[in-house]
Amino acid sequence: MMLENKVAVVYGAGGSIGGAVARAFAEEGAEVFLTGHLLAGVDAVAADIVAAGGSADAAQVDALDEGAVDEHLQSVIERAGKVDISFNAVGIPDAGVVDVPLLEVDVERFLLPIDAYTRSYFLTARLAARRMVTAGSGVIMRVTALHARTGIPLVGGYGPAMAAMEALTRQLSAELAPRGIRVVGMRPQAMPESSTIREAFEPRAAATGLTWEQWEEQLAGRTHPRRLMTLDEMSGVAAFLASDRARGLTGTIVNLTMGSLDD
Repeated sequence: MMLENKVAVVYGAGGSIGGAVARAFAEEGAEVFLTGHLLAGVDAVAADIVAAGGSADAAQVDALDEGAVDEHLQSVIERAGKVDISFNAVGIPDAGVVDVPLLEVDVERFLLPIDAYTRSYFLTARLAARRMVTAGSGVIMRVTALHARTGIPLVGGYGPAMAAMEALTRQLSAELAPRGIRVVGMRPQAMPESSTIREAFEPRAAATGLTWEQWEEQLAGRTHPRRLMTLDEMSGVAAFLASDRARGLTGTIVNLTMGSLDD
């Protein structure tokens, strides 16, 4: 298994992407420590992993709270002895962030996603890296979105937030790779199974009358294979990137947009 004897911490593990990645890590042999702002969803993912024969622990951690993140990581060190992988899939609700023209959005609303996403990524990465440097190895990962590289209307500060995290990935790698720590990002295309896409669909359905099937077809039409990515495909790539087989990859964002964005 690609992640046998690895210890992974997943932030935002109660969400669609975080949960899928946590399961993939466990399937590849990692001991997984799951965190989330709300414990119920994280507990459900941990129960699935344990039922499948994996090792998982669930904890309620606010990834915007430096003290909470630091305390949890220390507990992981005390229990598992190390941290090999830090995966950040933390998200915030779209309500109050998107579907308002930039000419009308106030500065606090614009800055909300920029502050929340970059703060959680910086805190989780920095605090994990402080533990990883002792071993001289580790992998720090973050998932972003298509918005980081292309202009999309009515997304407020969400696009700049995604772009900032991709820039932070490169900067972290430049400083940490010489110390044995890889930093990589993933930029997936829309995945119908994720709650984020459902949230994005609802206001557009109300405004345009689109059905869910029409919305999916519209998104899929932008990809080369004319279909959307699955959570299983995305999480399989995440497991590979976290493994030693991908040790040549750092300071880069893996394009999983299925051709809808050319690199």
